[in-house]
Parts: sequence; structure tokens; C-alpha cells
Amino acid sequence: MSSASPFAIDHLVIVGNGMASHRLIQALAEAPTRPAHITVIGAEAQPAYNRILLSPLLAGEIDPVGLALQNEAWYADHGITLYLDEQVQRLDRKQRHVITTKRTLTYDRLVLATGSRPALPPVPGSTLSGIEGFRTLEDVSRLAAIDPAKGPCIVIGGGLLGLEAAEGLRKRGVEVSVLQRGAHLLNRQLDATAAELLADELNSRGLKLRMNARVSRFESDNEEGRVAAVVLEDGQRLPCQRVIVAMGITPNAELGQAAGLATERAIVVDDTLTTSDPRIHALGECCQFDTHTYGLVEPIWRQVEVLADHLAGRGEARYHEAPTATRLKVSGITLYAFGPTEASEEHEILRYVDGGTGDYRRLLLRNGRIEGAVLYGDTRMGPWYFKLALEHSDISDCRRGLLFGEADASALGDASVGSSALSASNSSTSNSSASTSSSPTPSTSIVEAA
Repeated sequence: MSSASPFAIDHLVIVGNGMASHRLIQALAEAPTRPAHITVIGAEAQPAYNRILLSPLLAGEIDPVGLALQNEAWYADHGITLYLDEQVQRLDRKQRHVITTKRTLTYDRLVLATGSRPALPPVPGSTLSGIEGFRTLEDVSRLAAIDPAKGPCIVIGGGLLGLEAAEGLRKRGVEVSVLQRGAHLLNRQLDATAAELLADELNSRGLKLRMNARVSRFESDNEEGRVAAVVLEDGQRLPCQRVIVAMGITPNAELGQAAGLATERAIVVDDTLTTSDPRIHALGECCQFDTHTYGLVEPIWRQVEVLADHLAGRGEARYHEAPTATRLKVSGITLYAFGPTEASEEHEILRYVDGGTGDYRRLLLRNGRIEGAVLYGDTRMGPWYFKLALEHSDISDCRRGLLFGEADASALGDASVGSSALSASNSSTSNSSASTSSSPTPSTSIVEAA
């Protein structure tokens, strides 16, 4: 793997105009030593927008204007050339050319930020029309046009994106079933108890959830080549007018692969986000660092900081993997998790369940230290738990108060255990709509240790 080299950067070309690309552009726009010329090529017809808000857009809760990160005038004001609705066909590394459907550009440095696409189940019929993704404004426009009277829709995938798509369609009056391969929803973030609480809530709203549901094939209507049913491995046939696939992503690495860059599951990069070609970088969902590929915002933002540092000529920053906590909001329900989702034999388990509010907390402890947490409902204490975990704080003396917050934990043990992470927790809750009282007052609760 080649490390970033100190070529003078006159012309930086960025392929892709998604959220990662735009954040990089914003960082470079403010840098005094930015590349002299920056050109951005986007395959979509719109400038970069916030994909995280596609779910409320589908539900009809916000206006499309609210998704825009910047308008086209912003790019011009910052001396950035923006080409939209333009596909890159190939790269010529020898000539340092980017060949698009409309032009050929010469680069000094090139950034590939081509993102990803929905992973399709490898079963017969997956190329039928009516099988959609849920990743772009165009996808939302198609889904928003669905006529509820024409029959049910099926969402494949019980992760965050699948649940948000299902809820958005439900709010538009569409009958929706969610198929999840695993035993429970959000299996990468939640334990079985939190997932069951979430499933109960979504079922009560009218979603139909099927766990351990594995797709065998898609059937067509035999007329227009459109999907008409999903058949499961157990033989069940589920009629539908549309299928939305949200079962993971496939990195868009083909452009780099065709150009001869080192690729595995994605375009391979080093700790400066440089590919096997020292003039080419990759960023976000299309890249692979060590064995890791990406789909969450937090590590990609850290990648942006490193790459901006190098493209601005400083070259000191290095990317490394770091523990992350996942904060999710699924259809108005707040979740927070980090560390293992399932306990091992070595873990001590602390649980709190509030039957009145539906709040749930579960901590995994090993040798007196927090290794993992799942919070459902009231998640205000999540950042505090996460900081204790990162600091490897010994909480043995205050473990009985951990489930009730910093004040109770500090009263039982060394006060510094609570105060050391207080600022992180307070700064998080100040940006939340939740109450900032120091600890919950349960109406009907169960607290247990195992």
C-alpha cells in the first residue's frame, strides 16, 4: 500500500457528491492551503443532501428542501466546480484522467467517494422491476407514489433503514410486512429484550413483522416482469405490489477495481485514506481499511478529518479504528448501544426494566468494568456509560447504582466515577429533547443482576 505523497495539488477531482464527499469539501473550503481547483462529479441530479432524513421525507413529515446540505450557489461561491447528473465511466491512471459521459478531466489528486448500493438477496427473481432500494431521493419519489389500494408491500431487512422505510410507508396508508433473517430486529445493536420491546411497539402501530424469514425467490406477474410475490424458504408465499430491500449494502468499488486499484470487499486504503495509487484516495462506504468497511456516519467523519488534513498539505493525521456507540431513532423510539449485544459466560449482567414507561437498560460488566450497554427509550445515560467503558473505569464499588445514573452511582462509590464522565453526558442531553433530571423515577420497574 502506498502512503500519501507530497505532490503539489493544483486540481483535486472528487467522484461522488454524497454526505462524505460534501463534508470533505466543506473542510477543504475553509482550509488556507486547500487545492487550487476542486471539481466534484455527482451522479444524482441534486447537490448533496442529508440521506438520514429520507425516512421522515417518505413519511411526509418534512419538505424535500430541508434535506439540502448546500445549494449550487455555495459551490460557486467557494470556487468549486460542480457537475451533476454525470456518470464517471472509467479512470486512466497513466494519464491521470477521469472520463465521464460528458467530458475528460485531468487530476493531480483524485478522491473516490462513490458510496454503496443496496445488497440484493442472491435468489431467483431479484432483478424483477418493483424491487427497490431506499437510499436516494429518486427512491423516495418512487415509494411515495405507491397506491395503497394496489396491495401490500414487503420490506426485506429488520435493521434501521428497513424499519424506517416500513414506518414511512405505513404512515402513507400502505400495508407493510417486514422480513428479518435473524431472530430479532436490529440484531447488531439490540439484545433480545430490547428488540422485543421494539417489535411490540411496531406491531401495535400496524406493521407485520416476521422473524427468521429467509427469502427463497421472487415471483413475477408473468406480464410486465414486475414482482408479484415473495416466497420464503418454508414455502410461504407473500403477495405484494412492491419489495423494498434494506438488508445491507454493497460498496461501489467497481470504478477503482477496473482501474487496477487494490480491492477486496471495497477499495483498500491505508491510514491516510490513500489507495494503492498514491494519487488516488477513497472515502466512506466505498473504501476498506484493514478488514473494515463502513455504513455508519461516525467513522466516516473521522476519515474525512484525516483526508482533509492530507489534501490541505499538513499530512500528520492518521486514521484508526475506534470504539463507537450507536445512537438510533427508530420511528420516534430512541436507542443507544455499544459493545457486545449478547453476553458471554464471563459477563455480569445488570438490567433495568420500567413497565410504566417502557424504558430498558442492560449493562455487560467484566472484572468490574463496563464492556457493553443497550438502552431503549430513555437513553440519557448512554454517553456516561460509554465514557466509563472507554476509560476502563472500575465501577465495582458503585455497581448497584449504575442503572439509576451518575448521582446514585457516585453516592455508592468513588464520586469521581460519576463526575469524570459528567460533562460528556450533560453535553449530550443538552442537545436532546429529553428531560435532564439526574436519574429516572420508575413507576413499575424490575432491577436484576445475573
